[in-house]
Amino acid sequence: MPRRVGRGPVHHHRRRFSDHILIAFHLGCGQRDFEVADRLLGILQRIVLRPAPAGSPQRRSDVQPLVAALECLSALRHSEAGDQ
Repeated sequence: MPRRVGRGPVHHHRRRFSDHILIAFHLGCGQRDFEVADRLLGILQRIVLRPAPAGSPQRRSDVQPLVAALECLSALRHSEAGDQ
C-alpha cells in the first residue's frame, strides 16, 4: 500500500511543470476562455523552447504537445467565429 502524505496518495510519476500548464490550457479551452488559454500557451512555449541552464543536463524537448495545443486553440477560435 502506498504511503500517504497529507490527504493525497504518494504519486510515483511526477508531472513536469509544462504538463501542468498544458492541463490548465485544456481546461481553459473547455471553458471557452480563449484569452487565458492563449496566455497559458505562451507560457508553455517559453518553457518548451528555452535552452537548458549552463551546466545542466539537456532538457527533454517535446514540441508536439505545443503544436497540437496551437492547432486546438486555432480550431476552437474558428469554430466560435463561425457560430456568431
